[in-house]
Amino acid sequence: MTPDDVEQLLREMDHNGFPVVVSRQSQYLVGFVARRDLNIAINQAKKSTEGIVGESVVLFTASVPSPWMGPPPLRLRKILDLAPITITDQMPMETVVDMFRKLGLRQTLVTHNGRLLGIITKKDVLRHIKFLESEDPESVLFN
Repeated sequence: MTPDDVEQLLREMDHNGFPVVVSRQSQYLVGFVARRDLNIAINQAKKSTEGIVGESVVLFTASVPSPWMGPPPLRLRKILDLAPITITDQMPMETVVDMFRKLGLRQTLVTHNGRLLGIITKKDVLRHIKFLESEDPESVLFN
């Protein structure tokens, strides 16, 4: 993505953060970046004299591929959370609810063999709890 792409994403989405993956094809999770940090980094890059332009490439890696062609990349490795809290698609929902309660999570990333499947938010967990409370206990136990 370019800084222009990231700004467009930030305008269109109201999420508090975004997972970072190796590529759209592989979807291997690299980390998580907060919306606030992205906004600050993009704004600082625009003001800098490092030659970053809207068409630069945003990189979350420690190094720049060599040889590099085009405008200098915007390197954002410093703002990337390389160890975000994740769960697997096999984790029981009871455990997920417990994690949200005990850790005070706002969201957690869901993976399968290192690949990003999605995000579960606090709102999703609350909706699930509400659903369980409205169900007949017998049907929950046997379905």
